[in-house]
Amino acid sequence: MKTFSAAIRTIALTTFVAASFTFAAASHALTPFSATYQFTYGNKTMGDATRKLSKQGNLWQYQFSSKIPLIGSAMETSKFGFSQGQIQSVSYQRQTKILVHNDVVSMNFKPQQKQIQTSRKGTSRVLTWQNGVLDDLNAELQVREDLKQSGLKSSYLIADYKEVEARQFVKEGSEKIKAADGKSYDTVKIRLKHDRANKNTIFWLAPSLDYLPVKVTHQDGDQSYGLLLKAL
Repeated sequence: MKTFSAAIRTIALTTFVAASFTFAAASHALTPFSATYQFTYGNKTMGDATRKLSKQGNLWQYQFSSKIPLIGSAMETSKFGFSQGQIQSVSYQRQTKILVHNDVVSMNFKPQQKQIQTSRKGTSRVLTWQNGVLDDLNAELQVREDLKQSGLKSSYLIADYKEVEARQFVKEGSEKIKAADGKSYDTVKIRLKHDRANKNTIFWLAPSLDYLPVKVTHQDGDQSYGLLLKAL
């Protein structure tokens, strides 16, 4: 049970955003879309994961959902503003259900009060807000936007319900990847650096589709999870 919970949460926070057919003409990577990925655990296909980005007025909403039949599901929602190439986090919520167990994480970003208010399992925390701080979900969008524009930053400030930490993404060459629909894409390989040697996350992003993620893999000890683009 704990293993599948970790799988759902990890895929939720390490998967980059998908894109629509209009990406090639867009000046920014942020473009409303809906796309589906094939979700694998170990060497087994477990189900699908859906990513959807929408906009209403000046507020963007990015939503992730996944389901493993008979075992569990996850839903993440990030709301944020976007100006001059930078995301401004507003709120974040993650809901997971594994068999009969539910878990809800929420964060509210309060730049005027210099606070991030978080909650999980009845425990509330107040973290120190910092300029440019992101959540686990919209960080994916910021990285894509930076790749489309001037390149990766040296690090990214990302908040979870316990802390704000700096994370690094590193380019590691290029590779051709075949998606679940059989199409092949030239991609840039990017690794998310972790503190532990047995933890490894790699993304394969297609520059021709504004750095659409074609494939994502995550290894944590003897557990492995992955996503492969299925449909746009």
